[in-house]
Amino acid sequence: MTTAGATKAVHAKAPGKINVFLKVGALLDDGYHDVATAYQAVSLFEDVRATPADDFSVSFTGPIDTSSLAVDGSNLAIKAATLLAHRAGYRRGVHLEIEKHVPIAGGMGGGSADAAATLLACDTLWGTDLGRDELMELAASLGSDVPFAFAGGTAIGTGRGDKLSPALAAGQFQWVLALADFGMSTPEVYRELDRHRDRHAQDIFPAAIAPQVDTAVLQALRAGDAHMLAEVLHNDLQAPALHLETQLASVIQLGEENGALAGLVSGSGPTIAFLAPDLDGALELQIALSAARLTVVRATGPVHGARIVSD
Repeated sequence: MTTAGATKAVHAKAPGKINVFLKVGALLDDGYHDVATAYQAVSLFEDVRATPADDFSVSFTGPIDTSSLAVDGSNLAIKAATLLAHRAGYRRGVHLEIEKHVPIAGGMGGGSADAAATLLACDTLWGTDLGRDELMELAASLGSDVPFAFAGGTAIGTGRGDKLSPALAAGQFQWVLALADFGMSTPEVYRELDRHRDRHAQDIFPAAIAPQVDTAVLQALRAGDAHMLAEVLHNDLQAPALHLETQLASVIQLGEENGALAGLVSGSGPTIAFLAPDLDGALELQIALSAARLTVVRATGPVHGARIVSD
């Protein structure tokens, strides 16, 4: 059993992500798919402040509409805190105040970032000192994107996306993100992918059981070359996401007509990530998309993963 460490609030933050490359393997007997993805952490951060409490609770602030989010035990941040308490033998609770900046159900891993920051904040608050490896193990048990939110940077994810290996990335990439006013269900997008593959079984190659990230993606990241990366951006979930929400195709077209090197659906959508050639190009693209009455934010990547912040 452990005893409480700090008695004041602990502030941690963790980043959202873009899947610059995502291949989805064949449907497995357990109903899941293995993936091969190249993650990049970007400068939209979730801020989590943890304070001592007798039970577990969560509240939200920030510019994102959080009215649809659960605040009970089904919330991923609450799951992270209770999991850590159980592992460490900690018998009190925590109140989590989460300032959200990553879109909800937007394909950018906002809930995963909440969970990663919560693990780190509670470990510090309670003085449990589990260490990075054990925290990463807990992160993996919470969801496939949680370990990457914990690690940050640029990484290759395999298996369910939780088996990470760092990838070399030079310089900074400039992104402009078009945010939707609706969310998309990741399981539903995967189901639509399976239906898409069934419909076109005669016309496309069967999906691999264990997909791999193309070497050209690794070369582009290592070179820090936005033009090279734009040529190899790929997401197997883009076609099913566009089939479910057809208006996203016109958003991609608009961005590419206004200077984006390329646009793609981020994760399972509906956020559209546009890769800009440089900072000036990103600013011009942001202005053009804003003029079209889209909600847009600029972000850079790669950035660090979950860390403690001194207020």
